[in-house]
Amino acid sequence: MPLLAAITIGTSLAVTQAAHAQQTLTQRVQDEKSMNLPARGLSMAQVEKEYGEPLRKLSPRGGDSAAHPTINRWEYTNFIVYFEKSHVIHSVLNTPAGNNQNPGSVN
Repeated sequence: MPLLAAITIGTSLAVTQAAHAQQTLTQRVQDEKSMNLPARGLSMAQVEKEYGEPLRKLSPRGGDSAAHPTINRWEYTNFIVYFEKSHVIHSVLNTPAGNNQNPGSVN
């Protein structure tokens, strides 16, 4: 295969993969907006009261300085909740497309 054809095929494949990734991310954001996920600012106690006991409370990360506060992660069946210290900063769907299939292995 001539070099120019190989470059063209490689570039076309990369563009197609990028478009698919963008479409997947856009769909995931829309899915998250339509779900009842824990809202930013809720306390751990509020999340546990409203959503029940998580499947797993993952090991905290950070906390070594003011610039790196402690981040706690709770895994539920369909989503993961991220807390800065004891308040929600973000909730995400626990989906294969989200790179969070095994959150316990995240460093």
